[in-house]
This record gives sequence, structure tokens and C-alpha cells, in this order.
Amino acid sequence: MKPAPFAYAKARSLDHTVALLDGAPDARVLAGGQSLVPALNMRLSTPSLLVDINGLRELCEISRRDGHLSIGALVRHAQAERDSAIAQFAPLLARAIPHIAHPAIRNRGTIGGSIALADPAAELPACLLALGAEIEVTGHTGPRAVAADDFFKGLFETALGSSDVLTAIRVPVPRSGARFGFAELARRHGDYALVGLAGAATTDNGRLGDVRLAFFGVGDRATRARRSEAALETGDLNAAIAALQHDLSPHADVHASAATRRHLAGVLLRRVAAQLDSAP
Repeated sequence: MKPAPFAYAKARSLDHTVALLDGAPDARVLAGGQSLVPALNMRLSTPSLLVDINGLRELCEISRRDGHLSIGALVRHAQAERDSAIAQFAPLLARAIPHIAHPAIRNRGTIGGSIALADPAAELPACLLALGAEIEVTGHTGPRAVAADDFFKGLFETALGSSDVLTAIRVPVPRSGARFGFAELARRHGDYALVGLAGAATTDNGRLGDVRLAFFGVGDRATRARRSEAALETGDLNAAIAALQHDLSPHADVHASAATRRHLAGVLLRRVAAQLDSAP
């Protein structure tokens, strides 16, 4: 199929982008296009206007400031995969990014695009939840920061308004004793995960604290497993796995039953808990 007719505008600045979006409530932002273009071709998305933001070089920067690592929305997955600052200050992202799709897609796909799409089976939204990250957004009222816990609202639904542009993500620089874990299960590497888990914690005298467990592929959005987090902080892994029965409500589809996804979630929790317990 071919996309429905649409107008095209190349944004000259962030303010110009917001103005274009404000004038066309059904407009879509074009960044990497790795999800948007297939949706256009299948007419799952039929915007009247595409706003191309690829010329906004200020959205391509990676910088460390104010105790955070700021990653611009237009940073490509491949760039982030190779970046030394991300490897040092956002190691959870460094572990997760190689699991995203395939090299050809990572060469064009953007960090901001993945977050804004909010696919429930995507890796990066879960990583942001696990890290307690913030999403920087600019709209007609100016810039604001939204906590990752408040950003993802449902299936492909976020806190972004119709004239909002996601400009960057802000990841806290790890403190001493920080631990991270990541694992997913997919039929083939690069496919969407049947179940995945991003985890973060701190250690003090061999005990885990500040545990954050974010599952993906088990609901309409990336989901914190809060009862499991509390159980893991007590050192009771079996109780943490049992608590998944209350934390998660996985769906069934042609790929796996709900019971299979719940079992796989427990398998991944054991793997990630071992990573959190290990030395960095």
C-alpha cells in the first residue's frame, strides 16, 4: 500500500516545530521514521502533515550536566550504542540497545522516536522506568520535564500533547554501588521480545536497595513490578517471583499465552536478580 496524501514541512527550529504542530493537531513528527513510515504505508496513520525535525542539530547532542546524562531525541540507536558516555554513565541503556531490532534499523531509528512511540514491547521505555529517568518535552507553553513513571499512559499513549515535541531524555548518573540488569526473551534476536526486564538497584553491605524492575511485553505499556521490587529488597527472590502474580497481567496472543509470559517473567527475574547481585 501507499500512504494517504499528506503535506510535508521541514522544521527550521524547535519553536517552528511547535508552531507547525499547533496548526495541525493530527500532524506527526518525522525523525528516524522506522515505525512511522510503515504505519503510513499501511494507512494505520493518516496525518495531514509530516513535520521533519532531522535538521534540528541541537537534538543530536549527548552531554553530562547537573548529575544527569542528557541524550537528545535525534540521537540514533547506533550512535548511542557506540557512545562512551552512555557506556559509562547509562550502562543499562548500553546493555539494552543492541537488542533493539537490527543494525539497519538502529542506524536510522532514534532514541526519542522509540520513547514517543511507547510500544509496549520496546526496550527503552522500560529502561527509563528502571532508571527513574525524565523526558524533556517542549510545547506551546514552553519546556517541561516529565518523570518516566508519569510519561507512559497506555498502548502507544504518552503524556505528549498534540503540539509537544520530545527533545531529550535525562538519565541520573549512577551513584556508588549502583547495579543494573537487563534480559529479554524473543523468538529471534532483533524480534520484539515476548517478555523483557530492565532492572536497577543499589547495594549496601551486600543488600539490594532502591530496586526498580520494569517489565515490557507483558501489558499495554512498560510496567513497574512494585511488589516484586519490595520482596527483592528483603533478599527473598522466591517471594519476588511469586509477587509477579499480582504485579503483572500479561496478555495472550498468537506468540504466547498469558501463563507462558508470566512464567518467562519469573525466569527473567532470576537472571536480572543475579546481575544486580554481581559486581559491576
